[in-house]
Amino acid sequence: MGRKLRYGMVGGGPDAFIGDAHRKALNLDGQAAITAGCFSRTPEKNYEMGEQLGIDPERCYENAFVMAEKEGAREDGIDFVVVVTPNQSHFSICKAFLEAGIHVSCDKPLAVTADQARELKQLAEEKGLLFLVTYTYMGHVTAKHAREIIKAGEIGEIRTVMAEYPQGWLAFEGQWGGKQGSWRCDPAQSGNVNCLGDLGTHVENAVAVMTGLKVKRVLAKMDVVVPGRVLDDNDVVLVEYDNGATGVYWTSQVAIGHDNSLRVRIYGSKGTIQWFQENPEVITIIREDGRIQEVHRGHSFIAPQAASYGRLPSGHTEGWLEAMANLYASFIKCIRGKADDTFTEDMIDYPTAADGLDGLNFVEACLKSSRQGNIWVDVK
Repeated sequence: MGRKLRYGMVGGGPDAFIGDAHRKALNLDGQAAITAGCFSRTPEKNYEMGEQLGIDPERCYENAFVMAEKEGAREDGIDFVVVVTPNQSHFSICKAFLEAGIHVSCDKPLAVTADQARELKQLAEEKGLLFLVTYTYMGHVTAKHAREIIKAGEIGEIRTVMAEYPQGWLAFEGQWGGKQGSWRCDPAQSGNVNCLGDLGTHVENAVAVMTGLKVKRVLAKMDVVVPGRVLDDNDVVLVEYDNGATGVYWTSQVAIGHDNSLRVRIYGSKGTIQWFQENPEVITIIREDGRIQEVHRGHSFIAPQAASYGRLPSGHTEGWLEAMANLYASFIKCIRGKADDTFTEDMIDYPTAADGLDGLNFVEACLKSSRQGNIWVDVK
């Protein structure tokens, strides 16, 4: 395996959720250790987090741009950075690390505009650097199995897709969901969208990964339901794909009773696939003769490429952290391949900057559609 890779983190301070999740996921395989960071704009919190993680105070930086410059110049500098800040800052931070010659992992959405995402994608390509966008759910073994059996033609030609991601945590007037919710509802930090950027990009990516289809055009209705909000909290999108198939996407933060209910139903000419991320140990396949197969992770029926990511025997539940760790497993394998000149493009089994750009193209087309009276708009 060689030495542990060194990574740094921007964001993820003492009271942050997602940064801690990334660190835990990276710890699962023991292939990378955190050695640098800029965890908070508040100096006390920044150094507090660095001390908790055992980081040399000299590598606990005052801001991300100093960190990129200093780490890029060190012989023992970080191999990659993990960016887990609010959306508005993704572009400038990721760009700084790419310019410093450092591989990047960034939480979704990749940026706040498609032009920003396009620039990051092009810069990574020009520099020969790897870029992971953490659409975590596509790290699940069962999601990868869905991709493999659809690719093999087991459900025939895809005809229509129904996909949704409802939550209920921002359903109440005067309640902003604490720190995690308040920045998502703030245009200065989140950009032009809230719910569609947070949840809709997951839906777009999940369907794209599983089916291989590209969205051709959309018709969107993006609503602000809760009084006092500025950005969308409930979205319905009609979709047409490049093969002529259709779809309906629903995302919501006002659906009381739902937590993280990402669900995808894919209907083909020979059968149907149903996948629910809150029960990721199971995928349901309905055959054209009416047979219903409930396939469980950990059994030999799972496609070998998907099964290779399994960590535990069947009946021992794998979940969201394992899914994120699976994305990092592929990312780290590719970084090692870059270092020893064995890397090939087909090694990539994680969402890239190209996928992040697809998500922003989808968001911008939906925004245009909704603002112009719910009309059909082509996706770039």
